Amino acid sequence: MLPGINPRQMQGMMRKLGIKQEDIEAEEVIIKTKDKNIIIKNPQVSLIEMSGNKSFQITGKIVESSINENDIETVAEKARVSLNEAKKALEISRGDLAEAILSLQKD
Repeated sequence: MLPGINPRQMQGMMRKLGIKQEDIEAEEVIIKTKDKNIIIKNPQVSLIEMSGNKSFQITGKIVESSINENDIETVAEKARVSLNEAKKALEISRGDLAEAILSLQKD
């Protein structure tokens, strides 16, 4: 928010401009890209709606998790699963090979 402005006043001004803001309780936010996952721990997430468009504002501690082909092949080989299954398990485990292998062996 803006310094020196009361949060309630800010909410009132936003309503007058037709801007709606809603806080969303989230434990973590994961942004998946081609090369890595960007994980935001303990995020503060706000949904902002203005002129029919919705956008999210996210703040928190950022952790990056890269998943490379060697890791995928290792998990697939050790767990005896397909490359796609290994990749999904690595994404869920945020790149933790041991956790990915163990999760696939439980099934």
